[in-house]
Amino acid sequence: MAGVRQRPVRTLSGPCRIRANAADCAPVAAPEQGYAGQVLRLAVPAFLALIAEPLFLLADTAIVGHLGTAQLAGLGLASTVLLTVVGIFVFLAYGTTAVVARQLGAGSRRGALEAGVDGAWLAIALGLAVALPLALAAQPVCRALGGSGAGLDAAVSYLRIAAFGIPAMLVTLACTGVLRGLQDTRTPLVAAVAGFSSNALLNVVFVYGFGWGIAGSAIGTVIAQLGMAAWLILALLRQVRAEGAGLHPHPGRILGAARDGIPLLVRTLALRAVLVLTTWVAAGMGVVPLAAHQVTATIWSFLAFALDAIAIAAQALTGRALGAGDAREARELTTLMVRWGIWCGAGLGVLVLAVHRVLPGLFTGDPAVRSAVAAGLIVVALGQVVSGYVFVVDGVLIGAGDAPWLARSMIAVLVAYLPIVLVVRASAPSGAVGAVTWLWVGFTGFMLVRGALLWWRVRSDGWLVLGAARR
Repeated sequence: MAGVRQRPVRTLSGPCRIRANAADCAPVAAPEQGYAGQVLRLAVPAFLALIAEPLFLLADTAIVGHLGTAQLAGLGLASTVLLTVVGIFVFLAYGTTAVVARQLGAGSRRGALEAGVDGAWLAIALGLAVALPLALAAQPVCRALGGSGAGLDAAVSYLRIAAFGIPAMLVTLACTGVLRGLQDTRTPLVAAVAGFSSNALLNVVFVYGFGWGIAGSAIGTVIAQLGMAAWLILALLRQVRAEGAGLHPHPGRILGAARDGIPLLVRTLALRAVLVLTTWVAAGMGVVPLAAHQVTATIWSFLAFALDAIAIAAQALTGRALGAGDAREARELTTLMVRWGIWCGAGLGVLVLAVHRVLPGLFTGDPAVRSAVAAGLIVVALGQVVSGYVFVVDGVLIGAGDAPWLARSMIAVLVAYLPIVLVVRASAPSGAVGAVTWLWVGFTGFMLVRGALLWWRVRSDGWLVLGAARR
């Protein structure tokens, strides 16, 4: 394929085409049915694990929402801060998946595991560095997002406790990335299901049984996160010992992993800036729009995690195919997964439209908040086709190690979103229903711009770099 850059490949598994240059040898592409089986094998467990992850927040939202509107608004502020901080380091999962998958495709399982160990050590260091400062700065951070009064008090109460779960959350990201790169999405599924189940139980006991309120919800979530991290560390240790890979931290390699993660960090910072800006606009509209936005954003996040299952498969399979030197397989897998992403997005959109008046009652008893959530969910439903495309192509490019381009494009999208969100803030109707509706119309505009740039990139050959490492 014209424009495809190739690197020497150390070891290739499976039958190879005979070519003039042996270094160009790549596994014979399977028929589409074979590709579909590979995608399903990874995507189905990933889907179940991914929808279990946002159920942490859904459970917190449902339980805290019935304590009152101020508590729900406070959870909205605190969760935005928490998810922003953790989301900044999502490269611990995404970058690790790509590196490990490339090493696996090139035939070096030990190299893949050692790269994963480096990612886990980096996660521990970053988590310990972030947790205490965030807990101490909870009040000014939440106030800066627009929090005030009882909503601010609730946000600070939650965030000061939940911040201490950040090290466990980052270790979970890193270990999950390693296992996905090794084509194992079942182990993270077990950890996620166990974590969600314990989180829901502990939240009910602490919030209502012990009467600890929103602080009890934070305590239950931290305990569940620690359990998930411990489970995944043990799973990784078993594989490392079986392969004879090293466990000791290597400062040079860890710093290298941090350096390689910088482009994905920039991409994520720009993406989180979009989400924080949207919450900031909602906070400026009043307590009811902010509470409604929290519920609507939680549902949107749940849908995003569901659609991201195919993107997770895309990361692992794209990295493996390029590591094995097979650009054609990477292209064919991309075509298949993009088609699935669009259809899944359409299906989720129809489902949300069907239940958009039912879902709000699960989270709040406030009639004004329920009406605003229902209106926002209509816009969310209509945007799911775009989301399905965006998440899959993003996953393909992450798996290909195309992080520098993703960083630049996300900065461009953020710049394009700024005037959109500022116009919404300045001209949104005074009523909560209209305000939340236009807020989500603006956010859908962001997704359209992002999708257009991803479409342009994936049509080119610039992301198709072959070999065990993208250098």
